[in-house]
Amino acid sequence: MADAHALDALIQGLRRLPGVGVKSASRMAYHMLQHDREGAQMLAQALLQAAQSVQHCERCHTFTEAAVCSTCLNPERDATRLCVVETPADQSAVERTSAYRGLYFVLMGTLSPLDGLGPKDIGVQKLLERVGDGSVQEVILATNFTAEGEATAHVIGEALKRRGVQVSRLARGVPMGSELEYVDLGTIAHALVDRRQT
Repeated sequence: MADAHALDALIQGLRRLPGVGVKSASRMAYHMLQHDREGAQMLAQALLQAAQSVQHCERCHTFTEAAVCSTCLNPERDATRLCVVETPADQSAVERTSAYRGLYFVLMGTLSPLDGLGPKDIGVQKLLERVGDGSVQEVILATNFTAEGEATAHVIGEALKRRGVQVSRLARGVPMGSELEYVDLGTIAHALVDRRQT
């Protein structure tokens, strides 16, 4: 190839996606350029538009194009219950179960001392401030059942209990080591219904 700078840049860009290595990125790039130029244009425009317009909700931190997301603004949601998840993808998974009608708080990840991520880095203080306004009666800790997710749930749970807030944790119907985004919806729904006090 005489000049493949744009192709190399595309492959490197695709490699930034989770779980995509050199072979997968190359296969995707070659396929789109050879067989689906229209799809490549659509993908490029959608990525650009999303990167420019999608932001974090000022109240719960999920993804939205407005300052405050539609879930936070919905008067039919139960404002006395707050479900704490790790990512917007986890919130979306819980929401798709239709088993929960309360509000959310999306952390900016999990506690990870090895990576230098402490409570301030993931928004624990903002969570405590939100719960401190008096309207939240129960906080459901729906962090993933990974070591980091468990540690994060423990730290948040202890901080909330000291403030007299009722705290529950998703039931163990969700398999250990799993991430909510990839768990089937029925399992998430049962875990929400069968949540336990911590």
